[in-house]
Amino acid sequence: MIQPLYIAIFSEMGVILTLIFRNPLRKLVIMGLDRVKRGRGPVVVKTVAGTILVLLLSNVYTIGNIQNRKMEAGALNPTDEVLMAMLLLQASLLGFLLFLSLMIDRLHHYIRELRLLRKAMEAAKKQNRSFEDGKNGEGKGLGEEVEALRSKVKKLESEYEAKVKEAEAAEAKAEALRKQSEGSLLQYDHLLEDNQSLRNQLDSIDQTSSPSDGKKNM
Repeated sequence: MIQPLYIAIFSEMGVILTLIFRNPLRKLVIMGLDRVKRGRGPVVVKTVAGTILVLLLSNVYTIGNIQNRKMEAGALNPTDEVLMAMLLLQASLLGFLLFLSLMIDRLHHYIRELRLLRKAMEAAKKQNRSFEDGKNGEGKGLGEEVEALRSKVKKLESEYEAKVKEAEAAEAKAEALRKQSEGSLLQYDHLLEDNQSLRNQLDSIDQTSSPSDGKKNM
């Protein structure tokens, strides 16, 4: 029984080294462990581990009985000594086998967690890249829209300046017309005054001429 235990222990050590260091067999070993943990694999593994644990406990129980006989008799016969050594060796190998099995299970679990974490990180990086690309595209679109708005604002400013110049020209023209109308009104007032003065002069001439005409008739 000792030789199969050594083979199993060295096999488990090889599996552990394969899982720890990067090598071409690592993926195959991980795939094999994934298949073992699917379906009925866990039940078989638990059954084998339970059997090994039962054998270990049986060896420990037998070692305890031999120790009790040694304490009662004071010494062991050669057969008990050889049996004691064999049982101690088997118990040590069985315990080491169980420990290595637990190590393989934990290593496989952590490797799977690490792979899932790496996939999640890659997915997050891809999402961030796509978000940044979309953001850059959106920023480019916003930049084009801002440029279009700037050109429109410049066009409106030029139109506004042209309208302001037209309004100023119209205001200047209106002011000139207003001054011209004021001049015309002043000239009209002067003409009215001249006309009135002429009428007054004519009236005075008429009044002076009418008495002289009366004297001549007498």
